[in-house]
Amino acid sequence: MNILVLNAGSSSLKYQVIEMPSQQVKCVGLIERIGMNDAIFSHQKEDKKTTEILPIKNHEIGLQKIATALLDAKIGVLKSVSDIVAVGHRVVHGGKNFSKTVVIDEDVKNNIRNLFELAPLHNPANLTGIEIAETIFPDAKQIAIFDTAFHQTMPKKAYQYAIKNEFLEKYHIRAYGFHGTSHKYVSEKAIAYLGEQNSKKIITIHLGNGCSMTAIENGKSVDHSLGFGPMNGLIMGTRAGDIDQSVIFYLMNSLHKTASEVNNLLQKEGGMLGLTGFSDLREISENAEKGNENCENALELASYRIKKYIGAYASILNGLDAIVFTAGIGENSTLMRKIVCENLDFLGIILDDEKNNIKSKELREIQSVNSSAKILVIPTNEELEIAKQAYQILT
Repeated sequence: MNILVLNAGSSSLKYQVIEMPSQQVKCVGLIERIGMNDAIFSHQKEDKKTTEILPIKNHEIGLQKIATALLDAKIGVLKSVSDIVAVGHRVVHGGKNFSKTVVIDEDVKNNIRNLFELAPLHNPANLTGIEIAETIFPDAKQIAIFDTAFHQTMPKKAYQYAIKNEFLEKYHIRAYGFHGTSHKYVSEKAIAYLGEQNSKKIITIHLGNGCSMTAIENGKSVDHSLGFGPMNGLIMGTRAGDIDQSVIFYLMNSLHKTASEVNNLLQKEGGMLGLTGFSDLREISENAEKGNENCENALELASYRIKKYIGAYASILNGLDAIVFTAGIGENSTLMRKIVCENLDFLGIILDDEKNNIKSKELREIQSVNSSAKILVIPTNEELEIAKQAYQILT
């Protein structure tokens, strides 16, 4: 059966048509820089790739562009919309109600909608994708795969906040964790590659426009850098990550910012964009090489934050077998991997610069022979993981 996978990020939209159970990928596509006038649309069928630069103001316009490409006589892979049996949707926040993959109905959509405030950059885009897919592919099953599901194994000591118990018990305010589809996929790949005995304690580092880290013990998520919503932890493309709560009250009480303005500052105007004027690490790296002090500083801040989490998670795991770099930045940025791994030899993390500089799309080791911990680069494939879970629920 053909499954269309839609993976809507905060500023991107990935898609694949995957034939299951053979896992044959019929086409791959990506829209980057959604919301910009110079958004990039790329679509690949076999060895033929089409690329366009055009304004794509929102996810709805992006999804319409994808549907047109899939049905196109030259570059498409569908003769009819009925060729799609199911559409698998990545949904970022599932809250307390979803710990596994589900077929989407009105109740599921209402739950996703009720969580907009907790994942304002993602859940609205995810729901838009679902609603448009329902109209374009009316005969297909719409299936939701939640980013929060993988982290349901976190213990209470990791997910509870130190506020009155009633806020957890009555309002379910707790850390949920995100990017679970990616962390699950790459951790399973790492365990299969290293063997169960050599991969009991892993830290997965997902670095893209959104960033997060997970402490994984025996294949289970035991702690994670993102929390109640996907905006704390690491420094991200536009999100500030960890910040002293006092700053929020100061912005509101002394600088007279509204709650909406503060939210915008932290979610859409913070992170690397706030520090440099760029949200794309490629531009930041290029400008840092040219001596741009703001870009140099941002790279130092971002890598420092990642190091702090590596140290914390190695502590709670009581050891470390491997760290895994994944997602757009983790897989492709030689520079970020290098500065993250500097001066971590006390944890047994020692990078081999020559191995790190090799460009590859395959799973690979980049640690020195003197490193006791493995340093792996594992390309994530959230789309395949989504297709697998969608297929399982249908069969």
